[in-house]
Amino acid sequence: MAKKSKIARNIQRQQMVAQQAERRAELKAIISNPDTPFEEKLVARDTLNAMKVNGSPVRLRNRDRLNGRPRGHIGFAGLSRVTFRELAHKGELPGITKSSW
Repeated sequence: MAKKSKIARNIQRQQMVAQQAERRAELKAIISNPDTPFEEKLVARDTLNAMKVNGSPVRLRNRDRLNGRPRGHIGFAGLSRVTFRELAHKGELPGITKSSW
């Protein structure tokens, strides 16, 4: 089980990313548009750099939804490989069967 503080920090980052996503996309569009004047690009770049770092999606960590484990994340299930295996063996994941050939 991950530390509660690490899980809470990641949740706060998710909320901040959701709040700032639209504004960040606007600024990045201004910066990448070749028709935008250079001075406006500089202002947009400085504004983007002044925003909080934790608002960037790069700062997020995929964690297990049940216990917060940060490694071995299986994306479609939202679980770590360890939790996924345990729940699959118990039959608690619908549609998941053990392969045999």
